[in-house]
Amino acid sequence: MTIWRAIDRVWEFPRPPLIMGIVNVTPDSFSDGGKHATTVSAVKHALYLENSGADILDIGGESTRPGAEPVTQEEELNRVIPVIEKLAGKTKIAISIDTQKPAVAKAALKAGASIINDIAANREDEAMWQLVAETKSGYVAMHMLGDPKTMQRNPKYADVLNDVEAFFNRQMKRWTDWGISLEQVVLDPGIGFGKTLEHNLALMKGLERLTRMERPLAMGTSRKSFIGELTGAGVNDRLPGSLASACRATQAGAAIIRTHDVEETTQALRVWTATN
Repeated sequence: MTIWRAIDRVWEFPRPPLIMGIVNVTPDSFSDGGKHATTVSAVKHALYLENSGADILDIGGESTRPGAEPVTQEEELNRVIPVIEKLAGKTKIAISIDTQKPAVAKAALKAGASIINDIAANREDEAMWQLVAETKSGYVAMHMLGDPKTMQRNPKYADVLNDVEAFFNRQMKRWTDWGISLEQVVLDPGIGFGKTLEHNLALMKGLERLTRMERPLAMGTSRKSFIGELTGAGVNDRLPGSLASACRATQAGAAIIRTHDVEETTQALRVWTATN
């Protein structure tokens, strides 16, 4: 049995995957930028995702699509904190803050979030890790090469599966040195974050290596460009590929599926789980 702790919440694995619903409070995210950019629309969408079967609501205020420009800390706070404050009084499920900035994460935890979803777990600065250690928040740590602005500029690996596994082993040692309990940590291999199509497929094919690392694995493949590269589908026509990759991740033992399409993903995984 594996435990994941996020302040006052505890999940035990193995169990059916947790569904993390994506709420982008941004004008420029790759898939749904601008659709939920106001507090009112973001809260409404988040509650819809909860009713559709989400176990976690992941609130983000900065686009991390390839080539994206960073936003200021003030702008990100203005986008996400009102949403989290309103949701905290209306939802019973866990709230996650999708941010690279320790100050935004700290404000989000104060507003009612219990999980930090951090694409920049490759950082050298320890401020985020100190926050995770002090607050006992859940910590979803992603592998990424570089940053969103540069990550797709000819990414290279000796062996992508070996390199990602080695990265997590190194970082877990650093996190425990900073006082984080590994029971707080979930690992995310970062599909599409500094990876070519071939890298993404190698990770998907070899996921069992990563799910045997004794920490829960999160997977975010929803509507991503590798599906378009394989199928030719536009960003809004990638639901079938997203569901296929979610089922593959579940087959390999992934603990969390991060998705835009909560209702469809919940149904697909319920059928997959019942028949396997």
